[in-house]
Amino acid sequence: VQLVESGGGLVQAGGSLRLSCAASGFTFDDYAIGWFRQAPGKEREGVSCISSRDGSTYYADSVKGRFTFSSDNAKNTVYLQMNSLKPEDTAVYYCNALTTTKQPKYDWGRGTQVTVSS
Repeated sequence: VQLVESGGGLVQAGGSLRLSCAASGFTFDDYAIGWFRQAPGKEREGVSCISSRDGSTYYADSVKGRFTFSSDNAKNTVYLQMNSLKPEDTAVYYCNALTTTKQPKYDWGRGTQVTVSS
């Protein structure tokens, strides 16, 4: 199993980025999928997830209304569209499949760095 995140970068506050996460070794459509982030000195936190059952999405309050989770099953890739970025969004972003208890299922990928300047 391999998870490869990409699309991060340096952006000014108020800007946008679109993150991608491609998986090999399993099919995204078989699992709930989550986006997570880890800021320097902080624990990794969940940002958003999508249900495999009905495609419904969940967003942390800190990103609600600004981030959008989408998927392309044909490409086995998920995306996180991030708009109106804030300096506090600065972190390394990861994706992972989720177990039935909403825990990360696989080893983490390398993530993609998002840096938002003020």
